[in-house]
Amino acid sequence: MTDATRGFAGADVTLDAVTFAWPGGGPMLFDLSVAAGEILAIMGPSGSGKSTLLSLIAGFEAPSAGTIRIGGKAVSMLAPAARPVSMIFQENNLFAHLDVAANVGLGRSPSLRLTADDRTQVEQALARVGLAGKERRLPRELSGGERQRVALARALVRDRPVLLLDEAFGSLGPALRDEMLDLVAGLHESKRMTILMVTHDPGDARRIAPRTAFLDNGRIAASGATAEVFAAGRSAAFDRYLGEGTPR
Repeated sequence: MTDATRGFAGADVTLDAVTFAWPGGGPMLFDLSVAAGEILAIMGPSGSGKSTLLSLIAGFEAPSAGTIRIGGKAVSMLAPAARPVSMIFQENNLFAHLDVAANVGLGRSPSLRLTADDRTQVEQALARVGLAGKERRLPRELSGGERQRVALARALVRDRPVLLLDEAFGSLGPALRDEMLDLVAGLHESKRMTILMVTHDPGDARRIAPRTAFLDNGRIAASGATAEVFAAGRSAAFDRYLGEGTPR
């Protein structure tokens, strides 16, 4: 990340006629605009393209056509490390042999050659996510929620304007899940990063996302204010996805 990118409060994300297809699968087509500093929930049935959409933005997958822009700059040809994006997965991707501080420090330096400022940033990020005093613990010594907090702290020290959450809290129980969502909302309030959050839980979208996009068969079938997308009858595909009797 360049010095010019560091410190961004958020960056708009645009996918313009972005196409992608897995071997043996049908084509996916994404047209999407997310404003700088916005929180967007992304929902849809399994296989609808939610994780693929995030992977395209992050650079883990390459589109066959179309353009991806972040902060107005075309990034389709950039490697993942060169994009102004951080991503948190459900598995949290921590290294079992590294302690908490080192796992977070990787966000500043993949070689863990940390400066005094880097170490200060790691310490502050851990305090921000409620893990002060646990710097020397190994991942196996943490609860599931604490491991996700480590992953979130690592994203914070990367200081990227766009944060992607790929069902990051899907394995957590309801109370801990809400706690993590509130933590993300609090961090968003102070840092104003752009957040795209894949989730299967309607409660996640309603809790922190003003806008929701619904994917179906590799397309964005509905998009708009969360309350409007959830309104019965707005989208037949979304109604089928939620199922009758699901609280709205």
